[in-house]
Amino acid sequence: MPTEFELRKRNNAFAEKARAGKNPVKASRAERLSKRSPISLWALGVILFVVLGGVIFELLRLFFL
Repeated sequence: MPTEFELRKRNNAFAEKARAGKNPVKASRAERLSKRSPISLWALGVILFVVLGGVIFELLRLFFL
């Protein structure tokens, strides 16, 4: 079992590497939220369905009626 001194030494080494960007660390919640889209996928799908569906129906009405 590692001693307290060894654990502290390893923790400090990891912290220094993480600060330098050499080891990937788990992204913080704020970083993950900032990368997310402000609109969910299902809402985007509904908007596209309404807009594109309306365009398609209008084109069908123009050509066939």
